[in-house]
Amino acid sequence: MSNTALLTQPAARHLRAVEDIAPAAPPAARPVPAGTAPRGFALYVGIDEVKAAADGVSLSTLVEALRRTLSELAPHAETYATVALAPAGAGGRDVDVVRLALHEPSAIARTKQDQPEDDHVPGGVTIDISRRRVHIDGEAAALTFKEFELLQYLVLREGRTIERTELVASLWNHADGEEAPGERTIDVHVRRLRSKLGRYEDIVRTVRGIGYRFDRHADVVIRYGHGTPSPDRF
Repeated sequence: MSNTALLTQPAARHLRAVEDIAPAAPPAARPVPAGTAPRGFALYVGIDEVKAAADGVSLSTLVEALRRTLSELAPHAETYATVALAPAGAGGRDVDVVRLALHEPSAIARTKQDQPEDDHVPGGVTIDISRRRVHIDGEAAALTFKEFELLQYLVLREGRTIERTELVASLWNHADGEEAPGERTIDVHVRRLRSKLGRYEDIVRTVRGIGYRFDRHADVVIRYGHGTPSPDRF
């Protein structure tokens, strides 16, 4: 089965056009630091499903086409694909969002340089993910490490209801010998978190019989910054 069989007509024409071009001479190898050796490469592709559909493809089609091409060119190559998810409306160039979400070092360093030094915190709630700080009406909220982890987990999955079992599995590391709480203990952590959010406590909403959800209000500001983890990978 050819590469073009996986693609829709517009994309297939583009791929055939590329295949018809005589291959250029490979670029000169860049020197690597002493004591290191190249083990592979990462190709960051910035495109969402809407733009992909406009080009006549989908993200899964692109991934499979690239994998098939690699298997033909280099049968010994191992591949791993991950799709970076970002909060809806986060803005920025798609490829930069992907690089940051997957913690590409040079992208993180560049973003850190571009990070404004303005520490002004407006009224309402400011949740600064990169600096791990929360301000309520201009005052720092004294959240514990686990309370912030809980809030961050919900914020990065804004609008999705998170079951208690998922919170336990994701926020308590059994490998470190940390004792996982029962599901009801999660409720205690949420109550304490809400009490520290004060009059904004309902941004952490209970979905009866299921779990919890973060609902953003007009007076909530979220600063993601260069240190924001990718919310999910699949």
